[in-house]
Amino acid sequence: MSVSRRALLATAAGAAAAGASAVPAAGATDRQAPGATLRTLRAAADYAVEKVRAVAPGVTGFPVGTKFEKWTYSRTGDWVGGFWPGTLWMAWLHTKDDSFRTWAVDSARDLAPRQHDTSTHDLGFLFTPSWVTAWRLTGDDTWRTGAVQAADSLSRRYNPRGRFIRAWGALTDPANAGRVIMDTMMNLDLLVFASRETGDGRYLDIAVEHAKTAQRVFPRPDGSTPHVFDFDPDTGAPLGPGTVQGYSPTSCWSRGQAWGIYGFTTMYRRTGNTGFRDTARRLADFAIGALSPDHVPVWDYRAPQQPYDIKDASAGAVMACGLLDLHASTGSHTYREVALRLLTALADTCLTRNSARADAVVARCTRNRPAEDGIEISLPYADYYLLEGILRVLRPDDVDRAIDLSQPS
Repeated sequence: MSVSRRALLATAAGAAAAGASAVPAAGATDRQAPGATLRTLRAAADYAVEKVRAVAPGVTGFPVGTKFEKWTYSRTGDWVGGFWPGTLWMAWLHTKDDSFRTWAVDSARDLAPRQHDTSTHDLGFLFTPSWVTAWRLTGDDTWRTGAVQAADSLSRRYNPRGRFIRAWGALTDPANAGRVIMDTMMNLDLLVFASRETGDGRYLDIAVEHAKTAQRVFPRPDGSTPHVFDFDPDTGAPLGPGTVQGYSPTSCWSRGQAWGIYGFTTMYRRTGNTGFRDTARRLADFAIGALSPDHVPVWDYRAPQQPYDIKDASAGAVMACGLLDLHASTGSHTYREVALRLLTALADTCLTRNSARADAVVARCTRNRPAEDGIEISLPYADYYLLEGILRVLRPDDVDRAIDLSQPS
């Protein structure tokens, strides 16, 4: 491993600050964004937190999507359970209202049984925005311990023959045993966190090896990616691309592309491996070129009806966060400019402002177009990543405390 790996394992996670910090001074707000953009983003963040404040007392589980504009819930969190407490933490950062902090803690506690779940790769989605963020913002070691246990459960899904983390299915189920999906790139940071906190390099090794495998098999020459890649689970031999949520194995599902941009950039920041940064740039350059003029991604960049197909605002929110990260990692202002246009487009055209009954913040999301599941609805990760993206611009120091935006040394 590189020097950055040793530095990572030797560096403490940083003192977690208990209680609320002071609101940043005006100078802490991003001066590179035009005034009109900042006003739009502030208004969107204010709308989001007031919507969350109004809805939170009636939330009875983990929101998974809307039906007739009202949240439907999972008691155990499905794969999205981390995003509701994560959204509450973002709302607390924006307002310093401890009601949001209390709701975030109470919601995150309900994920406790999932830290031992070995049946899913989505433990990063479940525990990073909820438990890792809770530890960073409160200093309560319960959150750290649970997140490390979740990382340990995730590590058991690693296939050393193919050097990948299996996406779906129980460990004893032969179905999908060799299936890898782009989404897993977003779960790797939980493993990196565990290495950093325990000093055990095994977690980091798994994250790096999976990222290298994904780097090798997912990007096409033009920077587009499939949703799925299959391996022979017994030999580790590559079998080829596929899809579940994209139009076809040769298309490019927009949210998967966004997961890749954000995930590879995160792995660069955590390891200093410039290959991960370069891969993120390839994916980002393709996605930027595929955006329609309204800057709200279609659900699949290569579906036959694009650019006039149905939208997925959640892909835009995830992509904006990844591009802001990529700008910080490369210095390329194009990535920042596109991220601001994405966030502004979502704020202008995708919020639920015109509906008195809507529970969510962001509309125009698509969960699974091929399955006709959740077409043009609201999704909890859209709300979370919209707030994360906006607060990266308005309150970068606070977001850094919550999710650690540090660059490699």
